[in-house]
Amino acid sequence: MTTRAPLALVTGASSGIGLELAKLFVADGYDVVAVAVAEDPDLEAVAARLSAGPGTVHAVVADLRTEAGVKTVGNALAADGRPPAAAALNAGIGRGGTFLDSDVTELLDVVDLDVRGTVHLAKIVLDAMASARAGKVLVTSSVAATLPGPYQTVYNASKAFLQSFTAGLQSELKDSGITVTSLMPGATATNFFRRARLEDSVMGRMPKDDPADVARQGYDAMQDGRRKVVAASWKSKALAAAGAVLPGSVKAAAHKFLAKPRRSQ
Repeated sequence: MTTRAPLALVTGASSGIGLELAKLFVADGYDVVAVAVAEDPDLEAVAARLSAGPGTVHAVVADLRTEAGVKTVGNALAADGRPPAAAALNAGIGRGGTFLDSDVTELLDVVDLDVRGTVHLAKIVLDAMASARAGKVLVTSSVAATLPGPYQTVYNASKAFLQSFTAGLQSELKDSGITVTSLMPGATATNFFRRARLEDSVMGRMPKDDPADVARQGYDAMQDGRRKVVAASWKSKALAAAGAVLPGSVKAAAHKFLAKPRRSQ
């Protein structure tokens, strides 16, 4: 009998950290279910390019802000028949600007994708892994989880939720054969800042980490079964370390300086 390759799920897979994670899975011989929304770079082209490696890549276009989108991914996993050996729950968005001046629909999009979509998809993935009593999950959080987020209030709160959610799962799943790892990037050179309208902030203009470095550190931590990893540069690690000890008021003031649009300063 021919043994099938292990299956991995990667969300937000068409660019940035997600694309780099998909590359790592493929290089290690995984078959990958790669998920992105329709407006992202051509997912089919990305999947075809990645399939030139040892593993195969199946592109799934789905809007994980919606229940229907999450179910589309769940159906794709069920149709494959293999419980995922690994899952990188990486899809996420942010929105910069003041809370009062923000469109509530856009704010709720952050909650629906970063929180609701992640929880729903985690339930599908972990149920499948539990039946196999094995699996590795990587959840992309952020260094922002350690900081109150003026001018980015909902995003930072969503990442703080993911940190707590991941820690709770780690305790529940101890000795289950399943590991859950939190990836905490700092500012990374992806489309995030343009989409979040943060390009005009200090944060948006500062040098950023390479998404390939962030993905590699997250991937290695997931494979090792570590609880969390702050990635990738010493600056990101220092920010997370400061976030663990500084008072909330100091952290809020620092984030306000970093995220406030230059035109408002």
